[in-house]
Amino acid sequence: MTKGQLEAEISKALTQWEKEYLGRGSVMVKTDILRDMVFVSLKGILTPSEYKLSETKEGRSSIKKIRNELVESGRDELSKIIKDLTGEDIITFHTDISTKTGERIMVFRLSTNLEKKLMS
Repeated sequence: MTKGQLEAEISKALTQWEKEYLGRGSVMVKTDILRDMVFVSLKGILTPSEYKLSETKEGRSSIKKIRNELVESGRDELSKIIKDLTGEDIITFHTDISTKTGERIMVFRLSTNLEKKLMS
């Protein structure tokens, strides 16, 4: 499998996970493999009511807290998806959400340099 094909498969799998686990998927997903990291950008993840709620500081804080707890509760499943697709162990997982743009970033740090493996 090429680097581009694997990136597309990861995007597809994470979109499916969102739909099944969170009840709705993002509008756009882009995955990039860089050295030993998998970067995933998910756009359009907030609902219209969450955009409205994000107009206040308390609302933004609430959205970030709840959305991060939801993703954290599915962390094992997310790690399994990435491991199954890449064949690599996950060392760390980081995520954050922008209540301004409705974008989530996920970063998976792998046990080896996957980009180098795919390029050789």
